[in-house]
Amino acid sequence: MNSARTIGFIGLGHMGGPMAANLVEAGHRVLGHDLVPELLAAAVGTGVTAAGSSARAAAAADVVITMLPAGRHVLGLYREEGLLAAARPGTLFIDCSTIDVADARSGHEAATAAGMRALDAPVSGGVVGAEAGTLTFMAGGGDTEFAEAEALLTVLGKKVVHCGGSGAGQAAKICNNMILGVSMIAVSEAFVLGESLGLSHQALFDVASTASGQCWALSVNCPVPGPVPASPANRDYRPGFAAPLMAKDLGLAANAARAGGVRAELGLRAAELYAAYAEGAGTDQDFSGIIDTVRDSGVRDRATPPDAPRTAPDNRPTTA
Repeated sequence: MNSARTIGFIGLGHMGGPMAANLVEAGHRVLGHDLVPELLAAAVGTGVTAAGSSARAAAAADVVITMLPAGRHVLGLYREEGLLAAARPGTLFIDCSTIDVADARSGHEAATAAGMRALDAPVSGGVVGAEAGTLTFMAGGGDTEFAEAEALLTVLGKKVVHCGGSGAGQAAKICNNMILGVSMIAVSEAFVLGESLGLSHQALFDVASTASGQCWALSVNCPVPGPVPASPANRDYRPGFAAPLMAKDLGLAANAARAGGVRAELGLRAAELYAAYAEGAGTDQDFSGIIDTVRDSGVRDRATPPDAPRTAPDNRPTTA
């Protein structure tokens, strides 16, 4: 039996474009749409068929995949822009965007009310993973929906995990990226500390990568050039996973922690640091470039004499 599907793919950016191309390569018919003409043209160059609009893509599709910047874009597309209304009853909607858990659940509800089926399936692995087809998918939704989606998602990734019901995929994604953000800051601080102590980057890497300090932020996305040739640090921090995206994900995690009354001190602080970095020097850099912020902070701290008086909020000198 021919397993090829007709897939509507909405959002053909740095992640969506390569994902759509991999589906085409696997033999599926992909009807794509993106508001940016250059992105759409690039996708067409890989074999994607330009649908003309998101609604037209959905109308002819067995499955609709969305990869969009934020929850408001997903919900707007579902509701105001008629994506759900255009699709055939029973069409499976798979949202691979990283959005708020509440927005993901609202999307499920909207799809179900319109007679559709839905799965939230955010990804981990960045642009490199999207291009190589080695992403990890974290899926939330029903067993039947997951079983149908799994055959497509395994074309795009090396790992597909059913995390639970509606919104569970998004919950897993923001928890994972809170770990990643905190880890990258910790690894960056360790390398800067090592520099101050006269320790070479390679020596620290050789120890930590085979000891208890081993983690993905060190062994795969090492924030200093040299030890891991494929890491962004070796190409001026050109993004694999851009700092603004990390800031966005940590912001979602921070909001969820506050709403749930979770005391996530490191997660909240990481969200603050990445928000500042993404708005400044990290606007167009990989999230591992935050090591430069760590270095700069140390330089500023050393410029202040250790016995300088601290100040109260009104700038009056204060004692410990």
